[in-house]
Amino acid sequence: MRKLLLVTSAIAVGLIFLVRLFYLQVYNSDSFNILEDTAIRAEYNYPKRGYVYDRNGKLLVANQPSYDVMVIPREVTPLEPSEIKDFCNLLGITAEDYEKKLTKATNYSPRLPSPFVPQLSKADYAVLQEVMWKYEGFYIQKRSMRSYQTDIGANVLGDIGEVGQKEMNKDSYYKLGDLIGKQGVEKSYEDILRGVKGIRFIQKDRFNKNIGPYKNGQYDTLPKPGKDITITIDSELQAYGELLMKHKRGGIVAIEPSSGEILAMVTGPSYNPNLLVGRERNKNFSRLFRDTINMPTYDRGLQAQYPPGSPFKVINALIGLQEGVVDVNDRFSCRMGYYYGSRKLTGCHHHRSPVDMNQGISQSCNAYFVNVYRRIVDKYDDPGVSMNKWAEHAKSFGLGNFLNNDLSVGRPGRIPDGDYYDRAYGDNRWGSTYIVSNAIGQGEVEATPIQLANMAAAIGNRGFYYTPHIIKNIESDTLPSNFTVPKYTTIDKAHFEPVVEGMFDVYNEGTASTLRIPGIEICGKTGTAENFVKIDNVKTQLTDHSIFVAFAPKDNPSIAIAVFVENGYWGSRFAGRMASLMIEKYIKGETTRKDLENWIFTHSLENEYKKPYSGEPFRINGETQLQLIENYALKD
Repeated sequence: MRKLLLVTSAIAVGLIFLVRLFYLQVYNSDSFNILEDTAIRAEYNYPKRGYVYDRNGKLLVANQPSYDVMVIPREVTPLEPSEIKDFCNLLGITAEDYEKKLTKATNYSPRLPSPFVPQLSKADYAVLQEVMWKYEGFYIQKRSMRSYQTDIGANVLGDIGEVGQKEMNKDSYYKLGDLIGKQGVEKSYEDILRGVKGIRFIQKDRFNKNIGPYKNGQYDTLPKPGKDITITIDSELQAYGELLMKHKRGGIVAIEPSSGEILAMVTGPSYNPNLLVGRERNKNFSRLFRDTINMPTYDRGLQAQYPPGSPFKVINALIGLQEGVVDVNDRFSCRMGYYYGSRKLTGCHHHRSPVDMNQGISQSCNAYFVNVYRRIVDKYDDPGVSMNKWAEHAKSFGLGNFLNNDLSVGRPGRIPDGDYYDRAYGDNRWGSTYIVSNAIGQGEVEATPIQLANMAAAIGNRGFYYTPHIIKNIESDTLPSNFTVPKYTTIDKAHFEPVVEGMFDVYNEGTASTLRIPGIEICGKTGTAENFVKIDNVKTQLTDHSIFVAFAPKDNPSIAIAVFVENGYWGSRFAGRMASLMIEKYIKGETTRKDLENWIFTHSLENEYKKPYSGEPFRINGETQLQLIENYALKD
């Protein structure tokens, strides 16, 4: 009986092994198992990355051939010092680099291929391919790298670079040495542009020599090219904006109000996108990133949070009308500023007085808008309730949030509410005079240029906007519905017309009257923002910032724009001129105000930018009104 049990057990175990082996050999086609098989080498065939076109069909980003020298460490045969020297000379590296790269590849995996020297040129490849047979364990893998057909829009287009460990951990598609979108549309639309890698499995013999395709190539796959995309940028307008921003710091964002499509997204200073292509990419990126004076890799149109200044006054006008605390005909006096008792809370420039809403906007009267803002905050006994209402209205214009767009970077700005000031002062221990700077777009209010452009679009549309976005068309695909559904503000449509008229009169008789463009009805708003920064840990007031927002034409606008020029003095000096020129360039296709253009081209602000910022580089006013309040306001 025991003998029978032993025989039966042996037969059963044998059958189990036979069935498992049969399954593994015949039925199991799991690619993971193939990749783990030490007798099989996987070679990847990289797809063509999708092209990028501008809104008018101009090719902006294409591909060019590139060649990577790959290494499988365990297959590398020891080389003589003279052989290493010859190999390194061909690759343009040192013997020390050779040892470091080989060690890195071995640490990654001794049996899997990894890049040894990536992105060789076609000329380098022509020389290397003749001698690669001498260096066992090394082979050349062809792929493509980007070819930027333009020298503009680096912040828009972005770049591709070698994938990092975090990215590989997040997505198993990527292997060491793969390229991935790092910034701009290359990053935002990586999944669409990259395509799908093909793979070829090579069978090796016991001497580790290639003997042909594994199972006649039945598990091999072909690469699937990435999809081409069309972005919303008008490359001619973008180029013109970058030309205007030369020798200046700041951001310009232009949007088509009827769709939310971004027409231009300028940051200054910028750089040529071709600097971040090929073997010099890492060196060039380090140089650009470490430039703490110009910060060319910092997208000021999306990331720089500035006090919005006087353009924010139109939001307070709309909120005042919606909350019923002011009428368009209400008039307030201005004595070169706003006084609380005998204390001057804010100054103002010279203009006629008293002023109604239209004149308050067109003449940019600080006293008028402090009166309006105080009525809003004082509407309810609890100022926190009023401020929550105020914040809700302001945020409905896309202020204080990321806008849920498809851009690779951005910052939310800030719209403070009642809770914000309750935490700062305590419940019911503050009032409107504590926070009057919010009335004129200073204080705790912060916005990015793209938010201000979107705000202008919402006003031009009389109460709604489309999420600003950079994608116009995806090959054989549809756009996300988020970009095609309008977002409505909390302000009734009827309240927009008097504000639009006030912005129209900014050009007719107000602070931008010298910037009119023949044949185009432009509605705009100038702005000047105080500029406090810390330099060498000392609080310093620098030259004010120049701000301008506008849309045109007045009815059914085709462009809305925000321009922010750091240290540009006042709104109409730099930003206003640039906005008018950008609008004319887009609508007419050319510029006729050559006086404005020549002035911009011949005036540089480089002397204003001699030192890098310290601390928070774009907390422009350095200290908020919570810290400065004792300097200019009385407490209730």
